Amino acid sequence: MVKGFSDKEVKNNIQNSKIKEKKGLAGFLKGKKFTYTLPGKKQINIFGSLVIGLNMILVLLVILYLKNQAFHDFVFNVGR
Repeated sequence: MVKGFSDKEVKNNIQNSKIKEKKGLAGFLKGKKFTYTLPGKKQINIFGSLVIGLNMILVLLVILYLKNQAFHDFVFNVGR
């Protein structure tokens, strides 16, 4: 018997402290360990180049939309 507690209280605490079985995805991932690794220099350069290239294309299309009336009409008609 634990000092200061009755046997009944100790048994209730032990039963309440049991962890419930996880179901679904949480149960599947219970034993798995995931680690995050930082991207390498090559991967950073690829994604950086991709972002800069897409931004340049976007700026070019906005300028073309504002300056070229035929392109403006094309975008306006396709958007309908």
